[in-house]
Amino acid sequence: MELLIGAGVIAATLRLATPIAFAALGGVITERSGVTNIALEGCMLFGAFFGILAADKTGSAPLAVLIGLLAGIVLAAVHAVASVTWRADQIVTGMALNILALGVTSYLNYEIYGSGVPSGVPLLPALNLDFLAAVPFVGGVIGHQNVLVWLALVLVIVLQLYMFRTVAGLRLRAVGEHPRAADTVGISVYKTRYAAVIVSGMLSALGGAYLSIGFLGSFNENMTAGRGFIGLAALIFGNWRPFGAFAAALLFGFSTALSFRLADPSVWPSQAVLFQALPYVLTLIAVAGVIGRSIPPAASGRPYRKQ
Repeated sequence: MELLIGAGVIAATLRLATPIAFAALGGVITERSGVTNIALEGCMLFGAFFGILAADKTGSAPLAVLIGLLAGIVLAAVHAVASVTWRADQIVTGMALNILALGVTSYLNYEIYGSGVPSGVPLLPALNLDFLAAVPFVGGVIGHQNVLVWLALVLVIVLQLYMFRTVAGLRLRAVGEHPRAADTVGISVYKTRYAAVIVSGMLSALGGAYLSIGFLGSFNENMTAGRGFIGLAALIFGNWRPFGAFAAALLFGFSTALSFRLADPSVWPSQAVLFQALPYVLTLIAVAGVIGRSIPPAASGRPYRKQ
């Protein structure tokens, strides 16, 4: 039982769910506005690479996070122009940007660092809650988590309240459900969708920056390993709601933490490699199970033409 629900596994679940949660929250925002952003994976990659590059060159982790966010915003802005202004196919545009992000980050990483990012790069600190250290289980789970883990928890609450308890959130949802009606009452569909796509890129890049300068302290080619796509699965599984998306991210984080534990050759010698595929198998099962049952925003993925 300790193998499955011990404090170490739950703490690892929070750490591993954080980048997925950032991507899922970004996806919730943009899909609620009516734009499908498949480029969450590419924004994560940009945030991860340019975040650690900035940390190496500036020596400042907070500044590195800011630069990583700006990189994600740039990529998301390209998607916004293509999908909102030019009304291009959002799936094709998103996949093209993912391929572009993979190529750009791989090339720059090779050209700048070659064999790898140098050691000593400043990392984002953990919040050490010493007053919880003596509390059994709780201290082991949340006593020493990274600041971005706590930021993700706060953002879930803030976005849930914003989306369902504020006028601005109502307008965002109106644009994603019936853009023509929203436009009729004076809500700018284009501005709302631009803002939502850019915010989604920013949050996804934050998840990527967490991976490189908050969790691993390094960068390697395609280090996001599909977490942006898992974030998309999480928002679908969570019914396009922040709380639901975060719960789904925790589920995928738990499966990843469990796969690491089960993949330990000392525990399961012959099945170690198979367990590494557990998070991706769970993603397929989860999405297949909710397709047809969860209802997306009515105008999601549909370009809008102002008349």
